[in-house]
Amino acid sequence: MILYPAIDIRNGRCVRLNQGRDDAQTSYYENPVEPAEQFTQAGAEWIHVVDLDGAFGGAPRNLNILQKISS
Repeated sequence: MILYPAIDIRNGRCVRLNQGRDDAQTSYYENPVEPAEQFTQAGAEWIHVVDLDGAFGGAPRNLNILQKISS
């Protein structure tokens, strides 16, 4: 089995939507690069990253953070 850790980004932060609702979220990290580094150190080869601002807004909004995570 392969597990893919996930990071959801909203307003530049790592968050989780409660039951997928746009109006209910929990923030976990101010800097989404931190959990990405932790996942990598734990052995993850892939990370599923979602730009929630882009998903709800129809256009990418957190490309700078995605670039930092991928470098």
